[in-house]
Amino acid sequence: MSESPLNQAAPSGDIFDLFIIGGGVNGAGIARDATGRGLKVALAERHDLASGTSSASSKLVHGGLRYLEHYEFRLVRESLAERERLLAIAPHLVRPLRFLMPHGPGLRPAWQIRLGLFLYDRLGGRSAQLPGSHLVDFARREAGTGVKRQFRKGFSYFDCRVDDARLVIANARDAADRGALVMTRTAVVAARRQRKNWLVTTEEQPTGARRDFRARALVNAAGPWVAAVAEHVAGMAPRDHLRLVKGSHVVVPRLYEGEHAFILQNADRRIIFVIPYEERFSLVGTTEIAIDRAPGPVAISREETRYLADAVGAFLDRSFTESDVVWSYAGIRPLYDDGKSDPSAVTRDYVFEVDGSTEAAPLISVFGGKVTTYRRLAEHALEKLAPWFPGLKAPWTAGTALPGGKIGEGGVPGFLARLLAAYPGLPADLLRHLASRHGATVHALLEGARVPSDLGADFGGGLTEREVAHFVRQEWARTVDDVIWRRSKAGLAMSAEQIAALERWLHQHAGALLPATLAPR
Repeated sequence: MSESPLNQAAPSGDIFDLFIIGGGVNGAGIARDATGRGLKVALAERHDLASGTSSASSKLVHGGLRYLEHYEFRLVRESLAERERLLAIAPHLVRPLRFLMPHGPGLRPAWQIRLGLFLYDRLGGRSAQLPGSHLVDFARREAGTGVKRQFRKGFSYFDCRVDDARLVIANARDAADRGALVMTRTAVVAARRQRKNWLVTTEEQPTGARRDFRARALVNAAGPWVAAVAEHVAGMAPRDHLRLVKGSHVVVPRLYEGEHAFILQNADRRIIFVIPYEERFSLVGTTEIAIDRAPGPVAISREETRYLADAVGAFLDRSFTESDVVWSYAGIRPLYDDGKSDPSAVTRDYVFEVDGSTEAAPLISVFGGKVTTYRRLAEHALEKLAPWFPGLKAPWTAGTALPGGKIGEGGVPGFLARLLAAYPGLPADLLRHLASRHGATVHALLEGARVPSDLGADFGGGLTEREVAHFVRQEWARTVDDVIWRRSKAGLAMSAEQIAALERWLHQHAGALLPATLAPR
């Protein structure tokens, strides 16, 4: 499907079937699914797409091995099945990743881990793309440089890494291409039920301009702010509750050789991941700190950084200090409150709260969820809405590629080989970066380019003027952070001077790239 420009505003008085509050992975996934089923959809995000929890994850699509010890078999089964589907529909964004788990005295018993991995290999059915688990002999040093010599045995299994923010962008882009109205920097300030419709009032940022929309159903996918939106925007006190947990990560120079990740069993029984990241770095996380309410932006603390460093130092030959951190991020996970006192034990499953009747327009609020299960969550949300939309089309997203996902024979390696052959005059590293972000749609981005100068100014970090213009025109990017941390991770390789140059370019050119109704006023 060809790309369309960012959506113009809907005509005054237009009625939508579905209005979605929240542009994270759940909101974008619901928008994509609903639009493909024939519903007229609008989505409003008060900041940038994926600017909250959805870009602050551990960048994994996984079944949740540790959920098994909390007996969450249904969630693990669903997550493993979704892992396979996302590998198929977004192979440029979701890729296999081998995990090594060192084992020694004082950790979970080896029999318990073997049993868990046995179930993990089978709950979702045999994987078509990922090998099964097995024992590892670290004493022979054949399975993973970087492990302290005191750890002689361990385990190996596979899950997947994901570019979480770009997964959100891909869903929003597909929804927009199918006709959805996607509005960023647009807060929903009021929603009032008028019998069979909702009257939704939005406020554009930073102009303060307000608009009214009407919708037959309202979806509250505001993540950590779902309860606040239900109560203060829609005027309904939710029955269910959230457990808010702050999770922080650091990115440091590569801690070991190899493309495997580590899953470390910390002394407090929490799990820490160490993941190869953007070629030259390691991603380490996450912490889990319970908080009382959803504040504004959050950041990692020095105590959290030391906690992660100590966990790494207990297992690997090389750890890090605060001065090694090249980037850090933190987010708030909105977990459904199942009554457990330990934040690590609280369910990662999702729950819908439905308010409405045959005589009243429905409000669906989403509690909980995780990146891995967003697509299935969207299907379940549409099942909840089906009574209000007779004749709703059948589910379709499980077998339909996301934008860029049709990479052809040979998977990612085959696609890269063909891409390098098609553009011999462009740097191989640049093409690899573009392929990992855009997949098969990279050809539209590179049309007519034969040498680097055809792509315009080079901002550093693998960013060119043509790609930045694409981010603005087609992917709702407005600011430097949108570009270098969510549309890409170029910020890891850019100097302060290069970032400043990019900021000047955006200030000068971004407005002209937007449709008139979206340009700054």
